[in-house]
Amino acid sequence: MEEKETFAIGDRVEQMCMTCGEERGHIVASMTKKGKITRVSCPICGSRVPYKSGTTRRASNKVGAPYDRARTYRRGQTLMHPTFGEGEVTAIIEPGKMDVLFADRMRRLIHSNVYANPHSASAIGVA
Repeated sequence: MEEKETFAIGDRVEQMCMTCGEERGHIVASMTKKGKITRVSCPICGSRVPYKSGTTRRASNKVGAPYDRARTYRRGQTLMHPTFGEGEVTAIIEPGKMDVLFADRMRRLIHSNVYANPHSASAIGVA
C-alpha cells in the first residue's frame, strides 16, 4: 500500500514552467478543501499557473557547486548546501543576500561575503 503525499500552501512541487521553458520547483499557491493542489507559482518568473499532477522530478545530471558564502551567486544557479541539500537561487535580494528554493522551503542565505574569506584584500584592510 502506497502512502499518499500531502502538501500545504508554500510547499515545493516539481512542474514544467511554460514561461521559463524548464522543469523546476514551483511553490504551491492554492489548494482545494480536500487538499488537492490547484495552482502553483514559479519562483523565477513569477508566473502563477494551474497545477498539472503527475509530473515528477527528473534525475538531475548537473550537480550544484557546494555552497560557499564568500562566492557570488546569480539567479537560476544551483548549489548544494551541507544542511538543506540541493537548492536553486531564485532571487538576489540585495548585495550579500539571496533567496534559495530547497526541497522543503525557500530560505534566505548570505553570499558575496568578503569577511568569510580571511585572505581577501578587503577583509585584511588592503584597499
